[in-house]
Amino acid sequence: QFSIIFLLFEWTTKNCIKRMSWIQSLYKIHDLFGNIKILENYPKSSHKLLNDAYKFAANGHKNQKRKSGEDYITHPLQVALYLAELNLDKETIIAAFLHDLIEDTDVTYSDIKKDFGKEVADIVDGVTKLDKINYNSKEEAKADAIRKMVIAMSKDIRVLILKLADRLHNIE
Repeated sequence: QFSIIFLLFEWTTKNCIKRMSWIQSLYKIHDLFGNIKILENYPKSSHKLLNDAYKFAANGHKNQKRKSGEDYITHPLQVALYLAELNLDKETIIAAFLHDLIEDTDVTYSDIKKDFGKEVADIVDGVTKLDKINYNSKEEAKADAIRKMVIAMSKDIRVLILKLADRLHNIE
């Protein structure tokens, strides 16, 4: 849990000071630490696994940046924070940390399954599959998006919830 807090503090301090006044930086750091209650929602027996998932994702996304210039790991971290605030189960939080690895890195479904179990790997795989198909028209894309959401809900509602949190962070 300390590595998540330290990395978040380090990133926040570095990025906030670049973009904001000193006072605004302090408020931003406090805000993020207020939200870092992610581990407090889960029993201590889950903390190591949650921390391992964060480290696995951070390692997988190292040297990747978002369009904003931020380190990519800030995105899965924020998605995990959204879901932790909703008190979702630890498997969903772990999947939130890992959700872009299959699509954006060399990490495979098998790697995630081996380290975090089939349930987590299936959630990550479900989120990945929601974006894979290209369409000829907007109508076709909209119809298929609804179809995929219904299928995702019928298999595991957590796939859809995670995807919605992912989209929410991407539009902010």
